[in-house]
Amino acid sequence: MSKIVVLKGGISNEREISLITGSEIVKTLRGLSYQVCELDLADFPRLSQLLLAIQQEQADLVFNALHGGAGENGMLAGALELAGIPFTGSKFKPSCLAMDKYVSKLIVAAEGIPCPRHILMRANLLEDYNDPNDYIAFAQKLGLPLIVKPNDAGSSVGISIVQDLQDLKPAVNDAFLHCSSVLLEEYIAGRELTVSILDGKALPVVEIKPLRGWYDYHNKYTKGQTQYLVPAPIEESTANLLQSYALRAFQALSCTVYGRVDFRYNGETPYFLELNTLPGMTALSLTPMAAKVVGLSFADLLERIIKSSLSCYKEER
Repeated sequence: MSKIVVLKGGISNEREISLITGSEIVKTLRGLSYQVCELDLADFPRLSQLLLAIQQEQADLVFNALHGGAGENGMLAGALELAGIPFTGSKFKPSCLAMDKYVSKLIVAAEGIPCPRHILMRANLLEDYNDPNDYIAFAQKLGLPLIVKPNDAGSSVGISIVQDLQDLKPAVNDAFLHCSSVLLEEYIAGRELTVSILDGKALPVVEIKPLRGWYDYHNKYTKGQTQYLVPAPIEESTANLLQSYALRAFQALSCTVYGRVDFRYNGETPYFLELNTLPGMTALSLTPMAAKVVGLSFADLLERIIKSSLSCYKEER
């Protein structure tokens, strides 16, 4: 019987979702007869303390169920790599690259994958944007409505859809509460689609249809607020193109094992939005939905992630 340490919680804005993800994983792994230890990143002020606790457990693998912050931005992955501790999902470099929405777009665009037009704002340069003409120029370049989002946060935290110019600066200020850099992005009207990657293969496309408004935090994590269509009702050629783009983006960012790639589709062109190296594992999560369509139960999915992660670790040693 293998022993798994499940890391969950943490102190990011996505803590509550991570706790749910972690609990789902723990319950399922115990049902599969794994010996499981749960650790909350928030209980360890220093990564060195966390590493010591993990080593004391003498586990075969760490299952990273964290979202956002140090758990997803490469900091934890780097520490685990240096300590020689096997863990699930992508390593340090791809975690860093994917978490930075601006950098990931630059890399993905270089692969020939369409991305929305965008502008990066940095907090240490914010005083340069006191002139209202700056915000007028941003709106003229990207058009209205436009999207304002923290550059390295997830779960739709701090995101605004700006319809009027007068709302742009307040939206930017709100986004800066969650991040030291903010991305202004062209709004792509159309459908929200996502493709999960597992073991180097793209799973079926999922369409996300909120019943009201857009796919914000409330609609994302409140049962009954969003309709999920899988496989998405789109042309086979479009689905194939989305899967091809998703896999290419996954490989371009050097990701491994599993992840999820989000797109907007205007009826003609799929636009890359971001890549999630630690997609959610809750009852409303998209990757388990897509896996189910190809015959993988939630338990099957977790076992595939565990086996693939251990295989990657052994190959690198």
